[in-house]
Amino acid sequence: MPQNPKFSAKFAESARNAHTTAQALVDLLENYTDVDIKVQRVLDLEHEGDRIAGELTNLLAESFIVPFDREDILSLNHELDDLVDDMEEAARKMSLYSIPQPLPQMAQLARILEQQCALLAQGMPMLEDGRQVTQLQTLAGQIRQLEGEADLIGDEVARRLYEGVTEVPQMILAMRSGEIVELLENATDQAQRVAKTVENILLKNA
Repeated sequence: MPQNPKFSAKFAESARNAHTTAQALVDLLENYTDVDIKVQRVLDLEHEGDRIAGELTNLLAESFIVPFDREDILSLNHELDDLVDDMEEAARKMSLYSIPQPLPQMAQLARILEQQCALLAQGMPMLEDGRQVTQLQTLAGQIRQLEGEADLIGDEVARRLYEGVTEVPQMILAMRSGEIVELLENATDQAQRVAKTVENILLKNA
């Protein structure tokens, strides 16, 4: 694999930002106070993710030597950006919909996201190090396992979301809460996609 450490450094920065975003989301959902301030924190981190993604795109355009296929660099960049976007949208809708109190499963999903993003942040600096293939594959497997846990939580919400709902305001709240749960579950899926792209890069460059 050709070496250009600027790319792994930028991908590492992007993964760290995703982890920080997940931590901010956990804080929002586990300590549901000062909601607008905490949501703004997530929005600010999403803007930071956009900045990093733009810098990676510019780096790719300016670089003659790249560590792996340009198409894979673009894919990984977009997927990391989409991961933060999913988290931002979930946080934004907590405020937009004036959710009075998050479902317990929302915080559980945010905690899974935080664990997934911590693993991504741990692994991304190893991306150009051929000696770390086994370690990266192990991290990817852990991310997949966490995504499976998130699926079970999503199924639980789907089964129980409308229990006891008899009034229109309750129905609206349940629908909006279900939408946010789906966004959080999508984010755990997106973290798995990032891990899968990393695995594909490793296999192509083995």
